[in-house]
Amino acid sequence: MPLPEDGPRQLPLDLGHEPSHAEDDFLVGAGNALAHARILAWPHWPDGMTLLVGPAASGKSHLARIFVDRSHALVVAPQTIGAVAAAQGSEPLLIEDVDRLDYDEHDLFHLLNQAMRGERALLLTARDEVAHWPLRTEDARSRVRRATVFRLEPSDDIELSQMFVKLFGDRQVRIDPRVIGYLVPRMERSAEEAAALVDLMDRLALARGSAVTRTIAAEALALRGSAKQAGRQQDWDAETDE
Repeated sequence: MPLPEDGPRQLPLDLGHEPSHAEDDFLVGAGNALAHARILAWPHWPDGMTLLVGPAASGKSHLARIFVDRSHALVVAPQTIGAVAAAQGSEPLLIEDVDRLDYDEHDLFHLLNQAMRGERALLLTARDEVAHWPLRTEDARSRVRRATVFRLEPSDDIELSQMFVKLFGDRQVRIDPRVIGYLVPRMERSAEEAAALVDLMDRLALARGSAVTRTIAAEALALRGSAKQAGRQQDWDAETDE
């Protein structure tokens, strides 16, 4: 999202930031406690397949990294799934964004079968429910449906507030709790929206050479609202043109 043209003269630098995926930095709340407990329970899973489902920024990748650190799991990519399937190994596996990346379905089916037979542990992550995955064969879909599913979503104001603290902390930005208290009741209640607001507020503050203030928070909320309204209008225009 571009910054407003009537604002700063200073160009914000993209310094980059890496969110912390350390086990101790995971924020446990009512919306993710079961998923967190499942990851910590490895290697004592009662079954071989675990599926984490949740929107962007809900903590799936953080839990996946904890799983990899604990289990020394092999991270599977679309480019490597064929070799992993052919190797007939037994090490735990992580397959992220299985609903959005182009994994070979035959190889995926093979790894799902291995996990289902108890030959290896398999952790999958996805944004959408299995019914909406672009799978072409019922064989693969039926295997995925046998995975134990854990859904992640911020459940209350406390969890959203904690999420803001962590997201700003990942950027090494100090945030006044009163700013978070202003944001939470006024925002769309999702982890993805919290991440988008933090990114926008950080860029606004950098451009102004100031701290993240309530004024910047209000501006970010307004900009996000305008962008969503414009997006909805574009969708409506597209539908009426058909």
